[in-house]
Amino acid sequence: MNIFVLNCGSSSLKYKLYAMENEKVLAEGKVERIGQDNAVITHQSTGKEKVSKTMPILEHTIAIQECLNLLTHSEHGVLKSVNEIDAVGHRVVHGGESFSDSVLINERTKEILDSLAELAPLHNPANVMGIRAAEKIMPKTPQVAVFDTAFHSTIPPHAHLYAVPYTIYQRYKVRRYGFHGTSHKYVSQRAAELMGRNIEDLKIISCHLGNGASITAIEGGKSIDTSMGFTPLEGLMMGTRSGNIDPGALFYIMRKEDLNLQQIDSMLNKHSGLLGIAGVSDMRDIEKGVEEDDKMCKMAFDMYEYRIRKYIGSYVAAMNGVDAIVFTAGIGENTPALRTRLISKLPYLGITIDEEKNKLRGQDVEISTPDSRVKVFVIPTDEELVIARDTAEIVS
Repeated sequence: MNIFVLNCGSSSLKYKLYAMENEKVLAEGKVERIGQDNAVITHQSTGKEKVSKTMPILEHTIAIQECLNLLTHSEHGVLKSVNEIDAVGHRVVHGGESFSDSVLINERTKEILDSLAELAPLHNPANVMGIRAAEKIMPKTPQVAVFDTAFHSTIPPHAHLYAVPYTIYQRYKVRRYGFHGTSHKYVSQRAAELMGRNIEDLKIISCHLGNGASITAIEGGKSIDTSMGFTPLEGLMMGTRSGNIDPGALFYIMRKEDLNLQQIDSMLNKHSGLLGIAGVSDMRDIEKGVEEDDKMCKMAFDMYEYRIRKYIGSYVAAMNGVDAIVFTAGIGENTPALRTRLISKLPYLGITIDEEKNKLRGQDVEISTPDSRVKVFVIPTDEELVIARDTAEIVS
């Protein structure tokens, strides 16, 4: 079975083609600057040279068609015909309370997804645009939606409700939804495999640390709490997002700076986090600044590490213990110094780190020593594989 995985943004898309018999990636690529005359397509079939071309691509239907043309290209492709694609799996950011699992897409599904657009206005409309474009090109091919929020649907009410009047939740479904669900699901399952344990017997804390960052408490294979909330703004300090902040401070800032709702939203989402403190949002630049004794880069690094450590501690308390901690995504996978600092400040967990293994990159690795009471892993995430697996299971 061949599964075509699509992740559509407003002006870009990423794709992977999987052969599910051995879960092998046959080809992958991306399209950037959709809607412009200088859109760029990058494509690579496994074992073949990467190809790239610039051309006008004004909307997603054309973008997907160009990707399929490359997949079936006599020189660059891996398929003889588009008919060899058995199903399309779509990443959809927000499923609200309507979807607690991946679903086969039909007309009713799309109606519900359209109604959820206001919960994720930057992502869901683009995701649905990709669904409609793929259906137009491949009308007989099953389409499946896989949601970032679905993994967190198991969070109990005492953890997902906010302490505001309950009528607000009843009217508008304002609650903790959580994000990065496919990533947390994948790395927690992979950690259980590496431990040779049944995930139902484990308590795992998954740290997805990228430009956007979230931490999830996973007990028995199910999410019981996560740091992101109603939106991806809540929780950790991130590349450009503030994370947790006293709402009263926002009212104060708005009055002092004479800011409207749109301006305060922009400040919190685009001008805060690492960028707001140090002037740069990339952790590599922060690390370089720390090495050069830059005061604000050191401050940003300390703040970032401290907030992660607080969440780890709170989730140890929430689960009454922890068996494994997993680091993933760009910062989580590629910042050994951050992991060393974090673990050194958690001595009560009885963790010891193998510093040589901690330096390894690009592979699944246990960085804790054999005598460590809590296992620590670095696992490159594979959200596309989760989407492919769910899609294959549903269409089967």
